[in-house]
Amino acid sequence: MAIEPDTKDWTWVLEERCDECGFDPAVVDVRALPDLIAANLRGWDGALADPDAAVRPASNVWSVLEYGCHVRDVHRLFGERVRLMLEEDDPQFANWDQDETAVESRYDEQDPAVVAGEMAEAADQIAAVFAGVQEDQWDRPGRRSNGSRFTVATLGAYYLHDVVHHLHDIGR
Repeated sequence: MAIEPDTKDWTWVLEERCDECGFDPAVVDVRALPDLIAANLRGWDGALADPDAAVRPASNVWSVLEYGCHVRDVHRLFGERVRLMLEEDDPQFANWDQDETAVESRYDEQDPAVVAGEMAEAADQIAAVFAGVQEDQWDRPGRRSNGSRFTVATLGAYYLHDVVHHLHDIGR
C-alpha cells in the first residue's frame, strides 16, 4: 500500500492542542524557538543511525529516514519563508507539495547519515533566523498559496508543531 497524501489543513494547530502529539500552541513562546528547535533536534539523536531507519513500520507509513528527510526539508522551507517575511512585505509563498517532494527526492533512498547532518545544519539555520527576529518583526505577515495568512510568530508556532509532530511520529 502506498503512502496516502496528507491533504489536511493543519492550521487549526495554531488554535487548539494536537491530541495526537500533545503540541499546545497556548504554551509556546515563539521567542524561545531557537531553544525549542535545538531540543527537538536532540530528539532525533541516534534515530537515523538505527540500522532499521530506512524500514517502514507498515507499507503506508513513512520510515524514520523518510520522516527525517521531510523534517530536514521543513526546516529549510520554513527558514526560507521566515526570511521572506522579514525581507518583503506580505509575501505569498510558493506552493510546496510535501508528498511530491518525498517521491521526487527519493526520500526512501537517501543516506541516513547524510540526512542527519543536513537536518542538523538546517535546524541550526532556522534557529538562527528566529534568534534574529526583532520584537517589532513578529507580526510581519505572509501568505501560503492557498490563502492561509500567518505572522512570523504564527508561522513559527505552525512550523514548530510540524517538527514536534514528526518526532512523535517516529516514537521519540
